[in-house]
Amino acid sequence: MVLKRLKSLVSGRSAPPRPQGRVAPEPRVETRLAPERPFVAIGDIHGCFDLMQRHYTTLRAELGEAIEVVFLGDYADRGPQSAQVLEQLFAWQSASPDTVICLMGNHEKMLLEFIDDPAGKGLRWLVNGGRETLASYGITLPPGQVTADDAADAADAFEAALPDGLEAWLRDLPLIWSNGNIHCVHAAMDPSKPPEAQNRRTLLWGHRDFLTTPRADGQTVVHGHTIMAEPTLGDTRISIDTGAYHSGRLTAALISPGSCEFSL
Repeated sequence: MVLKRLKSLVSGRSAPPRPQGRVAPEPRVETRLAPERPFVAIGDIHGCFDLMQRHYTTLRAELGEAIEVVFLGDYADRGPQSAQVLEQLFAWQSASPDTVICLMGNHEKMLLEFIDDPAGKGLRWLVNGGRETLASYGITLPPGQVTADDAADAADAFEAALPDGLEAWLRDLPLIWSNGNIHCVHAAMDPSKPPEAQNRRTLLWGHRDFLTTPRADGQTVVHGHTIMAEPTLGDTRISIDTGAYHSGRLTAALISPGSCEFSL
């Protein structure tokens, strides 16, 4: 076992399913694991800085600095430490751009919409954890319905509070990262389309067939976005969002040829 704290998928040792998460059905098809090189994927963080820091520090100590670590998006919102998470990820990737990969999630998309259109499309961010992110930057909104002026003022203050370069970094986050037959995305891939033909909305928000229809092209998708009772491998998917902000469990997956090991 490479990682002391990783539990092998095939070992059958896992905690009882959490009722808040989706329970995966029994797999129907084989899931091929053929990356060109081992890597680690980490699920949705949602403002849980302490969990992220602990996982990353442990992974680097046990696997070294050369292995690629892919964060699957949804770094901010809901949890209380969004500012710390965003700024630490920005720092890690700035220092090691070849081995720290950060993908965009739908919550990063909503965050940017709030900056660009706070009184319009950006308002949905506030009811999806945006208030917690603003609070982590010392910005508070009045309770209840937010006026256009309140939203605009908060967006201006938020943009001003972001460290130099962080907003541009968020805007440039990629939607997909591939390694051999493994494709890391935030939410989903359309199982009927090849990886290079995926729709931006699908990658960020999901697809109606993704969780029920295995791929038929030998490709495997690593994703977050959908909270699972347990991290799961099956039916050409590796699902690793375990709802860190309410479960206290952030999942990492070490993926290598023929092997997938989870740590919680």
